[in-house]
Amino acid sequence: QVQLVESGGGLVQPGGSLRLSCAASGSAFTILNMGWYRQAPGKQREKVATITNDGNTNYADSVKGRFTISRDNAKNTVYLQMSSLTPEDTAAYLCNTVATVAAGTGVRLAEYWGQGTQVTVSS
Repeated sequence: QVQLVESGGGLVQPGGSLRLSCAASGSAFTILNMGWYRQAPGKQREKVATITNDGNTNYADSVKGRFTISRDNAKNTVYLQMSSLTPEDTAAYLCNTVATVAAGTGVRLAEYWGQGTQVTVSS
């Protein structure tokens, strides 16, 4: 099993910045992809940014040039640096990971989600 714990959300004014962190913990696992998703009230969950274990990144068009995803493989932690925030960025931000975990005498692929951290952009 893998547990994901997010931190760094909060209230910020339009144009401001925030940095989200997500740390993965557990036993007998290897993190593959990590990413951030967000869900605003009444809207579908959407992908914000993802990063592979060798550093390849992918961003939603709405955040390109404003958000930067990074990871520290030694700490099994992924970060999301957000800048030039707008009220449209207000949402619960959820950390996601795909990992291989021990299963009997082998391994299996599994996906995990964090509980989410709220980001509110308002003046």
